[in-house]
Amino acid sequence: MADDTFWQDAEQHLIRYGGGFTPRVIARAAGSYVYDEQDRAILDFTSGQMSAVLGHSHPEVVRTVTESISTLDHLYSGMLSRPVVELARRLAISLPGSLERMQLLSTGGEANEAAIKMAKLATGRYEVVALDRSWHGMTTGAAGATFSAGRHGYGPPPVGNLTLPAPDAYRSPFRHPDGSHDWETELEYGFATLDRQSSGSLAACLVEPILSSGGILELPDGYLARLHEKCGERGMLLVVDEAQTGLGRTGTMYAVERDGVVPDIITLSKTLGAGLPVAVVVTTAEIEERCHERGHLFFTTHSSDPLAAAVALTVLDVVERDGLAHRARVLGKELGDRLLDLRDRYDVVGDVRGRGLLQGVELVTDKESKTPADALGRAVTSAALDLGLHINIVQLPGLGGVIRMAPPLTIAEDELHHGVDLLEQAIVGALKG
Repeated sequence: MADDTFWQDAEQHLIRYGGGFTPRVIARAAGSYVYDEQDRAILDFTSGQMSAVLGHSHPEVVRTVTESISTLDHLYSGMLSRPVVELARRLAISLPGSLERMQLLSTGGEANEAAIKMAKLATGRYEVVALDRSWHGMTTGAAGATFSAGRHGYGPPPVGNLTLPAPDAYRSPFRHPDGSHDWETELEYGFATLDRQSSGSLAACLVEPILSSGGILELPDGYLARLHEKCGERGMLLVVDEAQTGLGRTGTMYAVERDGVVPDIITLSKTLGAGLPVAVVVTTAEIEERCHERGHLFFTTHSSDPLAAAVALTVLDVVERDGLAHRARVLGKELGDRLLDLRDRYDVVGDVRGRGLLQGVELVTDKESKTPADALGRAVTSAALDLGLHINIVQLPGLGGVIRMAPPLTIAEDELHHGVDLLEQAIVGALKG
């Protein structure tokens, strides 16, 4: 099929579901690269959709999928297979605290949907709190707790969705006398406002340790612990969404480990499947028992699919065996140092933030004004693709273009540095253009 015919057919027959499509026809992928139909290599600094922590076509994942699809792939959702129970056991061992009851699902949105329903049922309440730059999914309950985008034009969201201010150290108006971010006062202010809005039926607070679609906002050290305390004071459950931060990406197996916090419910997705549709919701025995006694229902077509469980077990094996969490911490330091160097040398690189191999840079017109540089962000993204680097730009009202970077945990050191070199070339080219 000729390229012009391909794009004509795409325009005629595809529903556009979020901006435009990348102007390349992708033919294959391997390791840290995807390749278009002209066999031009594109260094994948987003791990697909922030998911492929083992890179593309990892041989052990390929082997698992090949064996499982030929023997045991999908079952009636009420049937169990050994891979599903083994995955539940392995996750219970690897997760902190008493998180030991699992349901296997397909997507992050679906897992968050299940978590929200369990929190409502367990508490007997209905209000769900999220940060005001959150992204938790596109299904109704998860979308109701998503505030970074997608809220306009669809009618009323579920009743009871409330917000706390996302802690943006770069742009927050809450400051100590020395100019540093006063997140403690910001959180206190947020809860004071929340308490006035609430009808007294707080069920859950759903948060990401790093708000990726919110512009790579990392929760400050100590924030999650204080949030947990405040949730406990109000009798609501803390639900942590580790779709992008789980399985080693931030330098620990799970991002909550840095904070020493054990949430009431945790959801894992993207990274757990390393690019394939795998997700879980995991909670305590106490919460699961209470939900079961109250008739919890979340019976979906692909719940407990053995193929998904087998893939997740393989990902766990590789991440643990190859020490990929430690590798993400080491390479993340190298990535961060390179990005900080760009910040020091270019006035349009306003801020660098993130942890491990989930980092971002915010582009501005200049450091003094911090004026959002939307057009520059788009130009850098386009220039990077022309140079052979795929990055993702987050553009939200009031922000500069935030370039998200989440390369595979298996990326070679020279590939990582090559990606930053290409990013710098793209910034220089966009400024000249």
